[in-house]
Amino acid sequence: MPTTATTRPTFLDEASMARFSTTRYDRMIETGLLTPDDNVELLENYVVLKMSKNPAHDGTSLRIRKRLTRAIPPGWDIREQGTLALSDSRPEPDFAVVREVPDDYTSRHPTPDDAALVIEVANTSLLRDQRDKARIYARANVVCYWIVNLEDRRIEVHTQPSGPGESPTYATVQNYAAGDAIPLVLDGATVATIPVADLLP
Repeated sequence: MPTTATTRPTFLDEASMARFSTTRYDRMIETGLLTPDDNVELLENYVVLKMSKNPAHDGTSLRIRKRLTRAIPPGWDIREQGTLALSDSRPEPDFAVVREVPDDYTSRHPTPDDAALVIEVANTSLLRDQRDKARIYARANVVCYWIVNLEDRRIEVHTQPSGPGESPTYATVQNYAAGDAIPLVLDGATVATIPVADLLP
């Protein structure tokens, strides 16, 4: 499919010129060629600078962590800005709700099979989260993806990923406004209902 203004990844103007396999990217981290100070992530085999965070982003993240911590049942963990291992990417979502495992992911990163929910908090990163991250997560079959949209004061819940294909996408996108409540679904079961007002500043 030809690349157009609406399909071209938003990050190409700021990505590294070379493309990297996930194996090579992981090795660069293991050997110290890339460190947390570099503030990058691998998206569709490009090393991309992560968007800077402002007080609205960081304060909202704190609210989300507090609310999720109260809602998550035993058997699940909350990871904050931890790496998710996908076939062509190593995104570091603001939050991921993942299955508890005995070694606490000390020997590997979680995969989409481990993740019931991925959350991105978006203001400066809104277009990237709506376009690029949605495409990446849908291709990887991340079952549920929330965008906490601070610009429009809503939470966009993406479900039913298409999986790999020419134009990966989510079949269902539902918007929740400040007066609504979002079902928190883990493994197909609703474990809590969270008021949007508890998450938005």
